[in-house]
Amino acid sequence: MRIGYTLMTEQAGPRALVEHAASAERAGFDFEVMSDHYFPWLDEQGHAPYAWSVLGAVSVATERIDLMTYVTCPTMRYHPAVVAQKAATVQELSGGRFTLGLGSGENLNEHVIGRGWPPVNVRHEMLTEAIEIISQLFDGGYVDYVGQHFRVDSAKLWDLPSTRVPLAVAVSGKQSVQAFAPVADTMVAVEPDADLCRQWDVFKGDGGPTRKVGQLPVSWGPDRDEAVARAHEQFRWFAGGWKVNAEIPGTAGFAAASQYVTPEDVADNIPCGPDVEPIAAAVAKFRDAGFTDLALVQVGGDHQEDFLDFAKGELLPALRAV
Repeated sequence: MRIGYTLMTEQAGPRALVEHAASAERAGFDFEVMSDHYFPWLDEQGHAPYAWSVLGAVSVATERIDLMTYVTCPTMRYHPAVVAQKAATVQELSGGRFTLGLGSGENLNEHVIGRGWPPVNVRHEMLTEAIEIISQLFDGGYVDYVGQHFRVDSAKLWDLPSTRVPLAVAVSGKQSVQAFAPVADTMVAVEPDADLCRQWDVFKGDGGPTRKVGQLPVSWGPDRDEAVARAHEQFRWFAGGWKVNAEIPGTAGFAAASQYVTPEDVADNIPCGPDVEPIAAAVAKFRDAGFTDLALVQVGGDHQEDFLDFAKGELLPALRAV
């Protein structure tokens, strides 16, 4: 299983993220993913730079490491035709190292344009149309499109990369797997769910098994109590699960929804402290479920460089020795 690093835009500013990206490549990670948010989940995280500007800088600050959005919603803040242009540009800048990760979005980020928040079935309809538009633009030439949710009038990508941008789509259950496995190159999910992986391969059909990219938060640090406190301060929002989290419109809502989450609750779900073993055990759950790739999230924007030193010297060798 390939081990990746998460550039978490909610917990670090743009210049720091570019520095972290270069350091993660030097540390030996296989790939990097970047969140694409307008808001952090909690005020304590404190950041939300524009992911695509940062990706452009990361593309030229790194040399070999694969890059990916984890994930972009191409339906509200961004029109899918514009997402296709952005993705093609990053693919050109990175020399063919980019995968476009897509998802149906969160109210947290999409509410800012003032259009309201549609129910999940409508969001899936919108994502389906968006993927059709993006794929047609990646094919080259002029694209006209008339759908239930989107129109495209004579669009064309003038800087079309020689390496087609692969598409990854975030899924959480059979409905989304059935809809998106046939049209995506890669699966994205955040739970080590073996059934989800098996369903993806079934609905992928003749395309056969593909990459499956998961994500695991960790709160590494020499003092376990401090690492637990940091994880509780900045990542207690995670306890709600994505079906709930997708509906909450702002940081105040996440703070209220997580007010009864204890540090012990967080520590039960996120490996905390200085040891490799708890992280390795959590990684093994994704590997055993069938994931081919796993991106680690180090909690705390100002704890990245020490974590990357730990990853280079201890964590990555231990994970690859399994």
